[in-house]
Amino acid sequence: MQIWPGRPYPLGATYDGAGVNFALFSEVADKVELCLIGDRGKESRVEMVETDAFVHHVYLPGVQPGQRYGYRVHGPYDPAHGHRCNPAKLLLDPYAKAVEGQIDGDESLFSYRFKGKQAFNDANSLGHTMLSVVINPFFDWGSDRYPEHEYHDTIIYEAHVKGLTKTHPDVPAEIRGTYAGVAHPVMLNHLKSLGVTAIELMPVHQFVQDSTLVEKGLANYWGYNTIGFFAPHNSYSATGQRGQQVQEFKAMVKALHEADIEVILDVVYNHTAEGNHLGPTICFRGIDNAAYYRLVDDDKQHYYDTTGTGNTLLMRHPHVLQLIMDSLRYWVTEMHVDGFRFDLASSLARQFHEVDRLSAFFDLVQQDPVVSQVKLIAEPWDVGDGGYQVGNFPPLWTEWNGKYRDTVRDYWRGEPGTLGDFASRLSGSSDLYEHSGRKPIASVNFVTAHDGFTIRDLVSYNDKHNEANGEGNNDGESHNRSWNCGVEGPTDDPAVQALRARQQRNFLVTLLLSQGVPMMLHGDELGRTQQGNNNVYCQDNRLSWMDWKLEPWQQELLEFTRRVVALRNDHPVFRRRRFFAGEVTLAGGDAPDIVWFNPDGKHKDDWGNAEDKSMMVFLNGDGIPEPGRRGEPVFDDSFLIAYNAGDSTLAFTIPGDVYGEGWLVALDTNDDAAGSVTIFDDAVSLLPGLEFEVADRSVVVLRRPR
Repeated sequence: MQIWPGRPYPLGATYDGAGVNFALFSEVADKVELCLIGDRGKESRVEMVETDAFVHHVYLPGVQPGQRYGYRVHGPYDPAHGHRCNPAKLLLDPYAKAVEGQIDGDESLFSYRFKGKQAFNDANSLGHTMLSVVINPFFDWGSDRYPEHEYHDTIIYEAHVKGLTKTHPDVPAEIRGTYAGVAHPVMLNHLKSLGVTAIELMPVHQFVQDSTLVEKGLANYWGYNTIGFFAPHNSYSATGQRGQQVQEFKAMVKALHEADIEVILDVVYNHTAEGNHLGPTICFRGIDNAAYYRLVDDDKQHYYDTTGTGNTLLMRHPHVLQLIMDSLRYWVTEMHVDGFRFDLASSLARQFHEVDRLSAFFDLVQQDPVVSQVKLIAEPWDVGDGGYQVGNFPPLWTEWNGKYRDTVRDYWRGEPGTLGDFASRLSGSSDLYEHSGRKPIASVNFVTAHDGFTIRDLVSYNDKHNEANGEGNNDGESHNRSWNCGVEGPTDDPAVQALRARQQRNFLVTLLLSQGVPMMLHGDELGRTQQGNNNVYCQDNRLSWMDWKLEPWQQELLEFTRRVVALRNDHPVFRRRRFFAGEVTLAGGDAPDIVWFNPDGKHKDDWGNAEDKSMMVFLNGDGIPEPGRRGEPVFDDSFLIAYNAGDSTLAFTIPGDVYGEGWLVALDTNDDAAGSVTIFDDAVSLLPGLEFEVADRSVVVLRRPR
């Protein structure tokens, strides 16, 4: 074998058509060995003698894509000082573009003996760990282009690669639950007919199956246990694990782009799958533990954990920051993704212990010419002190608005004193974002997400039912702000079933007609249930997968959802770029841009009545101050939306003719036929001063043609 010096950049394994350059950072290493693994598991070691700025590198002519490899890092094993090198452990490349296999939980993966935690374990982990794979980076993207949906036009669909297609009868069995399954025409047609503009995929970075779950017959289904920040998860591939998963992922992105759908990735840069000080040595721990992980200041054998997973990445170390930024750029430039949702993003802002809006990570993102131009969505909390940071991220970022979720849930379950907050959430949450110069698009609105109840379960269960997880129903959130409509779980009572169906429609209408960026949970459009389990992180089975065998009421809900999405997409008044001013600042008409009314048609000035559960809001479409293609205001229909979360039917009065001289019913969530979203030419026009009824726990949307 020829061995050339190679280059320290780029990090990882880079195939150039003639051979492969390997480069690995480790500040603590005394010696690094590159280990090439043959098809029968035989290992060949090459010492990486060249080092520049703590980057060890070598070039091997003739090495081809598909070659499996790993590293053995020689250096100090001194946990008291934060060092955990152990050359007996074959280590993944942090920059591996593809990974083969999984860990199996064997004792050799750990640097201690199970029967004596203080005994050093020098057993070879080869054969029990995952292997890095050299990939062919070349792919025919053809005329692929980024869809470039602006934020205010975006509707996000959060989905799981496997769960989305695993049971779909029209997807070929051999590709169900894979990247190829997501790209199948039947799935593309579902997403396009639904009207969403972006699919947000739960973690697809290579993750680890926890041995503790596997031993209980469970699995890490969600994937928030990343070990490879450059590699698409191998078990989602229908075509192979020797780099084929990369090609398949790219083909999925290309197909989604052709359908004009953006791809957003849920990424987990706050921690890794190696866990706490008792976790396995798979990658970072054995390469340079003190550089990659945040350690307790006065006890460096333990990890400072703000994620609840055992460790947290050290966000002030330059090579950790480089790893994350290189990963983000790779997924944009090489994999063509359109944005990222950052799990527990507050942890990324912790340079030391406090959350710092001006941390090095945000500075790097802000100035990066690639990453700064894609969609950046923060989950604005972690489990550390001061971690709840909704409304406090920099202007470039949007946020999962947890306050939107909580308020909307409370309002529709009839909690007192929620009407004022509900109005704020409907109108874009200016109380959270306007003070920092941000716009309504800073708020990613959601009622449900992967973590918690589905919409159907939200209206069917008061309590979580997580017994299948094997933790005595102690896992998952206990305060769900849910209401079972009178019966816990499944019921044949037609009145309860009707109320639950109406409540699901209420949540969907509220979400899709609020200012901001709506995010739907996959399956909510079909009434998907997890049987009351609000934490299916370990349920890789039919409990968590989408069930595509639809009952008639589910088909009706799907049609209803499509029509409400279409209503939003057709009317810019529901997706404004700017916050409402509450003043007559429009290019047309005499009414303010937004007006709140009591059910009697009079202006709503008192928000202090805790028992008040009903109101109307007028949204003026006359000359929305939005920049059109030539800079002119946008003209749209105006809307009058009546909300009634009370337990009895109420009469609402059409306000004065300054707001409109005739109104048509566009939508009524009490309409079981689910077809009233369509505007009918022969619909009766409601005139100022006339009354119309809004059933208990219902929404009625009226439209005034422009």
